[in-house]
Amino acid sequence: MKKNIVVITGSPRKNGNSFAMTQAFIEAAQKRGHSITRFDAAFMNVDGCHACNACYKTGKACFYQDGYNEIAPAIIDADAVVLTMPVYWYTMPGKIKNVIDKFYSLYVAGNAENKECALIACCEEEDPSTLDGVRIPYEKSISLLKWKSAGEILIPGVLEPGDIQKTDGREQAARLAECF
Repeated sequence: MKKNIVVITGSPRKNGNSFAMTQAFIEAAQKRGHSITRFDAAFMNVDGCHACNACYKTGKACFYQDGYNEIAPAIIDADAVVLTMPVYWYTMPGKIKNVIDKFYSLYVAGNAENKECALIACCEEEDPSTLDGVRIPYEKSISLLKWKSAGEILIPGVLEPGDIQKTDGREQAARLAECF
């Protein structure tokens, strides 16, 4: 079955390792006939949640006008959401964290339940537990949203652009497309 998949990236490095894995996933998903809508959070104006609880009261996902109001409708219309990012200072990069914080609006409205999702992440350190700062918030968030994880690709030990080529990260990301 062909699916509508939203991919949200968190890296500000267009030639970085998480982008390389993202591209491998997208290419494989498109070959399978899936439709991809991509948002590069690092290059968007998305503020963090203001905790105003005005979600959807104005007809928009967020009362504050920013890029999240483009992302939220795409998520609602999607069958699946894939989050991709590097680990920054033992957690997720700020811009994608802002997007994920605003998933609260989807929870409040209850209009984005039962989606499939996946996580693609990498980090500099060799210790796989370094990825916990991304993995744990992802798992807790999707549980609250009632989303089902299709998989997690977590690649340690990559820093410089191109280091991902020394791993099977791109191959794992491409195989992840088979889970949708």
